[in-house]
Amino acid sequence: MPKTSARLLSLLSLLQARRDWPGRLLAERLDVSARTVRRDVDRLRELGYPIVAVKGPDGGYRLGAGTQLPPLLFDDDQAVALAVALRAAATTGAGIEEAAARALTTVRQVMPARSRHRVDALEVTAVERAGARPNPQADPQVLVALGTAVRTREVLRFDYSPVTQPTGADAGPGAAPPRRVEPHHLVTWGGRWYLVAWDLDRDDWRTFRVDRIAPRTPTGPRFSPRELPGGDVTAYVTAKFQGSGDAGHLPCRGEVILDLPASTVSAYAHDGVVEELGPGRCRLLLGAWSWPSLAAALGKFDAGLQIVGPPELRDAFALLARRYADAAARMPAEPTAPPPDR
Repeated sequence: MPKTSARLLSLLSLLQARRDWPGRLLAERLDVSARTVRRDVDRLRELGYPIVAVKGPDGGYRLGAGTQLPPLLFDDDQAVALAVALRAAATTGAGIEEAAARALTTVRQVMPARSRHRVDALEVTAVERAGARPNPQADPQVLVALGTAVRTREVLRFDYSPVTQPTGADAGPGAAPPRRVEPHHLVTWGGRWYLVAWDLDRDDWRTFRVDRIAPRTPTGPRFSPRELPGGDVTAYVTAKFQGSGDAGHLPCRGEVILDLPASTVSAYAHDGVVEELGPGRCRLLLGAWSWPSLAAALGKFDAGLQIVGPPELRDAFALLARRYADAAARMPAEPTAPPPDR
């Protein structure tokens, strides 16, 4: 049986996880008797937590609402998870960096010393790729509105701007009509937020950038959600952004053997499968949206390679070789410098 303090923390965590807990189920989850659960509930009440007894065949407990709760209790894993989530908020593209920093400061002040020390020991630094443009920030209020429509399954109407321009009431005459969609998922990709939805006017699935969405009110009627192609939002979005219309599979996949260590190739072949063949050699299976782009991606490793297949990849390498040779041949020669004056 865990110590009383640890058990109280586990009990409080369970009560926060769902609305009602039968006493028998709490006893099973904590591996204690029902009498011990009652005593622990009384201890939490003495600490100021508003725990209400629920009547019924099994009886049970509920953590009541209260505006002034005692210091928050977090176990070690919860403290680390909270710190990671709030410190990494700068990479989400949700425009909540300052709010997340203030939230972490507020929560830290009411944490027990042990959890506070673990949070202070964790520093997360967001590093942008050199030369990359900063991603536009999504409005937190827009994210909440879209998330609510996804959860309640209500048709959305919004203005969608492909470029920076006025939307909604300020769009002026001739503006495009609002889009009407059945929202399915909010997703993040590459530091940007996207809405995956069924476009009612185009009768097809679409992916919209949230920073270009200006929701209109009120929302439309309720709808029954459709099934995404492939049934998995992760595979669907990955395939879309990698250029494949078939969820989960890129249209062109090839295999080569590279004269490089597997550890070196793995660091750059993020979407590929790397197999070590020996010191300084590895097999790489990679996909792309076209055969020439796949050949170009494999050529970036600047190492000797052997094409395993398919024939389309070999033809793509030959095509690029001719293009590069032609480009080099058409490059003007360096002008000869005039002899120095004597």
